[in-house]
Amino acid sequence: MQSKKQTHYLGQEKIPKLMLKFSIPCILSLLVSALYNIVDQVFIGNSELSALGNAATGVVFPIFIIAQAFAWCFGDGCAAYLNIYQGKKDTKNATACIGSGITITLLVSLILMAVFFPLKEQILTLFGASENTIGMAVEYFNIILAFFPANMLMNMMNSVIRADGSPAWSMASMLSGAIINIILDPVFIFGFHWGMSGAALATVIGQVVSFVISVIYFFRTKTFRLSARNFIPHFRVFSAALKLGASSFVTQMTIVIISLVCNIMLAKYGALSQYGVDIPIAIIGIESKVFTFVINIVVGIILGCQPIISYNFGAGNYKRVKLTYRYTMTATVIIGLAATLIFELAPRFVVGMFGQPTNVPNPGDYWEFAEMTFRIFLALVVLTCAIKMTSIFFQAVGKPIHAVISSLTRDIICFVPLVIILPRFFGIKGILYAAPIADLIAALVMIAMTVQFMRSLKRKPAAVPENAASAIKPTHKGVIITIAREHGSAGKQIGKVVAEKLNIPFYYKEVAALAAQESGLHREFISDLNANAPQILHDLYLSTDVVQQAVQAQDQIIRKIADQGSCVIVGRAADYVLRDYDDVVRIFIYAPETYRVQKVMEVYGDTQEEAAKNIRRSDEARAAYYHSISDASWGEAHNYDLLLDSSIGVEASAEVICSFIRCTHENQVKMKYAG
Repeated sequence: MQSKKQTHYLGQEKIPKLMLKFSIPCILSLLVSALYNIVDQVFIGNSELSALGNAATGVVFPIFIIAQAFAWCFGDGCAAYLNIYQGKKDTKNATACIGSGITITLLVSLILMAVFFPLKEQILTLFGASENTIGMAVEYFNIILAFFPANMLMNMMNSVIRADGSPAWSMASMLSGAIINIILDPVFIFGFHWGMSGAALATVIGQVVSFVISVIYFFRTKTFRLSARNFIPHFRVFSAALKLGASSFVTQMTIVIISLVCNIMLAKYGALSQYGVDIPIAIIGIESKVFTFVINIVVGIILGCQPIISYNFGAGNYKRVKLTYRYTMTATVIIGLAATLIFELAPRFVVGMFGQPTNVPNPGDYWEFAEMTFRIFLALVVLTCAIKMTSIFFQAVGKPIHAVISSLTRDIICFVPLVIILPRFFGIKGILYAAPIADLIAALVMIAMTVQFMRSLKRKPAAVPENAASAIKPTHKGVIITIAREHGSAGKQIGKVVAEKLNIPFYYKEVAALAAQESGLHREFISDLNANAPQILHDLYLSTDVVQQAVQAQDQIIRKIADQGSCVIVGRAADYVLRDYDDVVRIFIYAPETYRVQKVMEVYGDTQEEAAKNIRRSDEARAAYYHSISDASWGEAHNYDLLLDSSIGVEASAEVICSFIRCTHENQVKMKYAG
């Protein structure tokens, strides 16, 4: 969790200054990553391989993205898991997760090799390779595929390196590989005349260099140390990381789906047009690399702003959240408009960087299709950038469903169907028009969601005043009682009576207040963590930066309370947070549904139907929250020392708990003296 000084900085410093500090490293890192995808095509296009060489690399690109999808899923998942468990000071599970991630990444890379090698011609043909380009595509693909393990492990490990607090090392790893690639490409392609094999070798040698640098880091990590046993897959632990990395996998596989559908349609309708199959595939391959370069700048800006947005959203500083969004959107629009001007006014200059079309039947068709592609396909690239930026913004404020809708509306819901339908009426041009139409529709959806979200932000006080009620109370050494409870089971009231009978402090809402004071986040936001953990995508919600800040703040306060001695703590998954503490008695309170419905009706004035609905929603949210942070089941008997049916009444339930505590304490004393 961030220190008070750091959080004060995020909440007080001028936003443009914060953006420069956090976004520039992100932008540079992503641009270095983009170089891997661009450099080969620039040198290939300017060699004798020309346009057909670019078409060949274009059909290999989606397969490369499939490998990257798995690597980033495992790496980002392990990175998020590491950050979560750093806050909990639990390095045991973190090392098991990272070691498992490395082993599973290696195994998946070998499986992909085993699948792709025998089917390479069929797969490359599916992705748009023609009889003119299949030979070059296979030549390039064979070498790239042989080094999948190094490439995937490098990508996976770099995510963990960044999470370990060493983004500079991660960037050095990527940059070294990119520089090696840039140096070796002209040597192998022009000097040795190795053609596609030379381009592929330059790429994989760069990847191996990056991989070696990443491996070296794992011998000098900051917050964890791996041992040999950590590399034995621990699937229960790793499954949690897999959920946290799922969004990265979905994002990358979306690119694969778009590329696959687009290439299939380009091959089909290109063959029916004057341009043939190879020219459209080559130009779209160039377009995708150029577009990636532009979008990475935007993604770098918003990723850099995530800590600013997340902290201020959690702190209730909604004015700064809105201001950061406006600044980020302004930067995004400027970049998008600058790119649009270049694409509209100088498409030949952009495509010309990737070489001259010396090996196509009619170079005039090549340039004509290039101009059409950049002027039509990328006509509304400014909206594409805004959609991507807003999607990541929604992740930063703990709204994963908004983020998914914003992203998938453009790519899957609109673009893919339009690419299939429009060519039937407009031929190959219909494929190009699909992009701006999808951008326009998705932008309208994005605007509607953003306006609705911004209007939902009501002003909250930025600071939480300290008072006696929210201070940690003095106590004595003894039993710490944690109470988890079903909604309507009167668990809170029972806990309060138990605390009074045992004359020890009672904590319920005080935990949220203390965590707010400690972290600078808003008390209401921390208090609502359980209520806001939706059944759908709850793991993604709980993995967002702002929610993790709140979870870590809450966990630290629970430990600080427990360090003072005997007390009663209700809710907040305290039984799991204090799992390594001695003298903790974990209690789960439940009751028949009819009893709970009646209680909720009495306390909240609900109708019978409303009470039953609220009980189900509340219990589902508590179960989702508990499972997401612990990977265990809320309410499962073996997780608790005592399960109690509270329908016997509040006073009687409290007396049962007190009797259980006394018996437990007496037995512990007897065992101590017997020992």
